[in-house]
Amino acid sequence: MTTLFVYGTLKRGGSNQAFLAGQRFLGEARTSPGFTLFSLGAYPGLVPSPDDRVGVTGELWSIDEACLAHLDELEGTAEGLYHRASIPLAEPAPVTADTPVETYFYLRPLVGRPCIGSIWPI
Repeated sequence: MTTLFVYGTLKRGGSNQAFLAGQRFLGEARTSPGFTLFSLGAYPGLVPSPDDRVGVTGELWSIDEACLAHLDELEGTAEGLYHRASIPLAEPAPVTADTPVETYFYLRPLVGRPCIGSIWPI
């Protein structure tokens, strides 16, 4: 099982939330400061942002390996659109501090893309 931080269309009520069917919702969470969201049109991209002092809000899910493989396809990891990697969370979090948490980081250029800050609206 992998603990996954989701921040956009995979959140409850989001257009891709059905991809998490059968997985376990752990609770709402926020990343540590140092991350922000950019609008990519119909979905957001999370990137490191050293100037950020707030972090990104989202949800934590416990994901099995089969679901994770489908999510990697959805997020275009093989094409270099996103990369799944560890991310630190702000306290309080719905998991212990020693639980590894992963998320999808956007990898493509952001020229002309608006920074939207910490929340992707559903």
